[in-house]
Amino acid sequence: MPASPPPPAEGHAEARAYAELLATGPRILVVGSGWHFLSGISYYTCRLSNALAERYEVGAMLMRRLLPARLYPGRARVGQSLAELRYAEDVRVFDGVDWWALPSLLRAVTFLRSFRPDVLVLQWWTGAVLHSYLVLALAARRLGIRVVVEFHEVQDTGEARHPWAARYVRRCIRPLLRRTDGVVVHSRFDEAALTEAYDLAAVPAEVALHGPFDHHLPDRPIREPGDDVCRLLFFGTIRPYKGLEDLIEAFADLGPQYHLTVVGETWEGWTLPARLIEESPVRDRIRFVNRYVADAEVNEFFARADVVVLPYRRSSASGPLHIAMSHGLPVVVTAVGGLVEAAEPYSGTVFAPAGEPSELREAIVHAAGLAGRRHADPSSWGRTVDAYSRLLSRIGIAQDPPPADRSTSSNQTLPLLSPDLR
Repeated sequence: MPASPPPPAEGHAEARAYAELLATGPRILVVGSGWHFLSGISYYTCRLSNALAERYEVGAMLMRRLLPARLYPGRARVGQSLAELRYAEDVRVFDGVDWWALPSLLRAVTFLRSFRPDVLVLQWWTGAVLHSYLVLALAARRLGIRVVVEFHEVQDTGEARHPWAARYVRRCIRPLLRRTDGVVVHSRFDEAALTEAYDLAAVPAEVALHGPFDHHLPDRPIREPGDDVCRLLFFGTIRPYKGLEDLIEAFADLGPQYHLTVVGETWEGWTLPARLIEESPVRDRIRFVNRYVADAEVNEFFARADVVVLPYRRSSASGPLHIAMSHGLPVVVTAVGGLVEAAEPYSGTVFAPAGEPSELREAIVHAAGLAGRRHADPSSWGRTVDAYSRLLSRIGIAQDPPPADRSTSSNQTLPLLSPDLR
């Protein structure tokens, strides 16, 4: 997606109208993952930008090529068109910034000066963007632009496993944080972890709960009535902290009425789950889709599921959790990190302790009894925007009063064509 066209030349009638439009309220420039190196943060950056655009003038700057493709876990699908989500028409998009910086980073600074936001919002999830973010933050501060960093986690777990990467981030993120006016996190758990890691107690912070991922909803349920099989779904990248091996062990002790589908791309060389699936005594009841699937397939996998199982060993937030809640499905999730705050208000949640296959099995049986109806998703992008509104006020950016809160997503409790396994 190319950069949006620049504003009209000064003195032109369209330029005056453009200036009047920008003068109506705060302008926000969101910087985050683009579509070229597709990940959950790509979707989040788009959804956040579109949500903020309902209240503010918003631009989006995409980090296009994050690192040399050969170093990326999903290198085989880099650049493939897998996402159907798009930015709203009124969001100006610059796509984008490459890891080698020149000339893309210079063009990004030019875009920053042209858009002239009141606040620059940097999505933080990987050290690969750190050098670019430092340049953008320096340019923003020189222009009098406030800088906000939204942390999805303190550091990517795969990067943290490499001592040189961990040292690089710990050392070089501090100049960025010294130029940060405010921080956004997804949970109180993350806020405490961030404060402990970087001593940010003096920096204004807001908890903005993750909004719904309801762009993955199908037009109709795919399940047919009268089916007595309980279909379990694990969805997401396969990494050491995801705990998929615990699910495979637990599944082997479930009865023949349970079937499991595992959908995910292997990262960090974590092939243990794949090996356990091949060796499982119930291999004939496991379907393994070992790749990053396109959006149309995501819809189908969730529409065919009765229960989603996310047995993470640790986690700050989970896109698959929010897809499951948007579908109204029962979800078994481990009580770790920020997942407790995200899933606790959801009526379809069954918590399990991490790393305990036997208790995970019991939680799955419990969740199967919640199937057969659609649970209301408690998450809301309106509340996410409200959190940003509070933070903008705290860092000195004047704005109009926000509209009434939209407390939940549009997904309400409705009958569903799937079996009631009580």
